[in-house]
Amino acid sequence: MRFGTKATLAAIATAAALALSACGSGSTSSSSGGPVNGAGKTLDVFIGRNTTYPQQQQQWFTDTAAAFKKATGADLKFETFASGNDELTKIQTSAVSGQGPDIYDLGTTFTPTAVATGAFAQLSDSDWNAIGGKSKFNQSALGISGPDSSHLYAVPFVSRPFVMAYNTTLLKAAGIDKPATTWDGLVQQAKKLTDPSKGQYGMAVAYKDNFDPWKYIWAMSEQQGNKLVDGKTANINNSTVSQAYQTYFGWLTQDKVVDPASVGWSNSQALANFASGKSAFFLMTSTGSLNTLNNSAIKNNFDYALMPTSLNGSNPNGGTAVASILSGDNMGVASYSKNKDLALAFLKLVTDKDQQLNYQKIFGDLPTNADALASLDSAPHMAAVTDSAKKSYATPFTGAWADIQLALVNVVVQSIPDLASGNVSDSNLSQRLQAAQNTAQQSLSRAK
Repeated sequence: MRFGTKATLAAIATAAALALSACGSGSTSSSSGGPVNGAGKTLDVFIGRNTTYPQQQQQWFTDTAAAFKKATGADLKFETFASGNDELTKIQTSAVSGQGPDIYDLGTTFTPTAVATGAFAQLSDSDWNAIGGKSKFNQSALGISGPDSSHLYAVPFVSRPFVMAYNTTLLKAAGIDKPATTWDGLVQQAKKLTDPSKGQYGMAVAYKDNFDPWKYIWAMSEQQGNKLVDGKTANINNSTVSQAYQTYFGWLTQDKVVDPASVGWSNSQALANFASGKSAFFLMTSTGSLNTLNNSAIKNNFDYALMPTSLNGSNPNGGTAVASILSGDNMGVASYSKNKDLALAFLKLVTDKDQQLNYQKIFGDLPTNADALASLDSAPHMAAVTDSAKKSYATPFTGAWADIQLALVNVVVQSIPDLASGNVSDSNLSQRLQAAQNTAQQSLSRAK
């Protein structure tokens, strides 16, 4: 799990008050419709360790356990993990032994891999009713809860949609009213905003980041009607994906709207560049950047906008106007759990409106609860972020996605020397796309 904004002592105090008041606002029912009586029982929740805000996370554990105890009579035990590999190992060993955590916190793109282990219970209509109903959630957040709407295994917990930040002062000085909604239009604006003699560039892009690059390629491909995964078939080595990479690389090599130093930048370094006022747009960010920007040289001169949703104004070949990948965390109930009613009661609690808003205040992650999300529309800097949450789309629901994602990033990793020299040739890109195609296809063939 990744946490966004800086937590304060005031926010923690609010957390306790909201957590306790929220559970007192209604009763908790089981999937069979009766009240949940968990006296003498303990529910075990496996969740990502927050190394950035460990004290705040411990306080949230304490407050949530108190709220859960009041609602059900049961105790709540939190276990934490440090990496996706740690969690996958725990899932696999617990599934074999038939004992372990009752609930697992799952990153959205990790959810298909977790479900493929067979360790998670499919949620029935009565299960969803016990949680509060599917209508309780921002509907796009359900997009990666299962392979289709009839087979759902995970409950949306928090959302981290991607947007772009922009410098309002620089845009105004250049006579630009608002950020472009197409990739072509954004490049034209970035050119107007680039002045190397002042150390100013149109875009801040993290070419060496381990997570960012593939998201651009996926978005542009979806927008142009090319599904990177179609059933058991990979669609990577084709003209649409090649154009996506060349567009992405071209911002640096052809359009010259990105600082040449960006070939070595991670996302945090691109953020630092934007926060210093040296670039006009910072692409592929989330509310995780809000704390940095609110305490930066441009704290009064920035806002967020949707990422472009098309190349030049249309989405050909049945393309989709995706604004972001569906990013965040889900929670799944272990199929071996003997505390399913308690697990559903916990999921209801942590996805109720007040609890979700409380979590957002502490950690910055957006609610998946529809009412909670709507209430943030008018908050400072949040309009585009909440809009992006509603226009986010799921990556393919396959256990092979982790390998495919890595293969897409590797194309960029292998192209870094070429980028540094100023050109990625068509032949080099073609070879790398073929390697990514082979990796993806092999993984899809093995996947369940």
